[in-house]
Amino acid sequence: MQYWHLRQAARAMHHGGVIAYPTEAVWGLGCDPYNLTAVQHLLAMKRRPMHKGLILVASDTQQIEVLLASLTDTQREKVLATWPGPVTWVLPDPAGVIPSWIKGDHSSVAVRVSAHLGVKALCETFGSFVVSTSANYASQEPARDKLKVNINFKCELAYVLPGELGSMAQPTQIRSLETDMLLRR
Repeated sequence: MQYWHLRQAARAMHHGGVIAYPTEAVWGLGCDPYNLTAVQHLLAMKRRPMHKGLILVASDTQQIEVLLASLTDTQREKVLATWPGPVTWVLPDPAGVIPSWIKGDHSSVAVRVSAHLGVKALCETFGSFVVSTSANYASQEPARDKLKVNINFKCELAYVLPGELGSMAQPTQIRSLETDMLLRR
């Protein structure tokens, strides 16, 4: 992926825009998680209620160290054994560093460290973790190609990052660290 595209996508997010980008299995929508207006726009685009919460994706564990710091050694080992990779963990946020509009009605936050090279490069260029939610209307099938993203969202996107989907057939699984339950297969 050309660095120019990554800079354009990062610039769009820094200015409050919502972007589309390929992930491990489906196209995603992303924005700056600390920009309430951007998150509200993304949720309106998806027709998704805020109370459900959103996933964050990071390029490495350093970007989310603030969330890992409160974990026990055993919890930390369990999480780090799956990263980078296709497991999204619901982690506690005892310091309250993640905005409520990301967590929704929850005190915890869903986050993963991606192994997808494009996602990693996007987060590195942006300088932080970003929102990562599937590019589809709520309750609809996630977009698996750029055409569907453009049909549904092109007029509302600040940038569409070129690239290829990863090799996964389904979106990443979501696990609760507290209960070890599988929340999404």
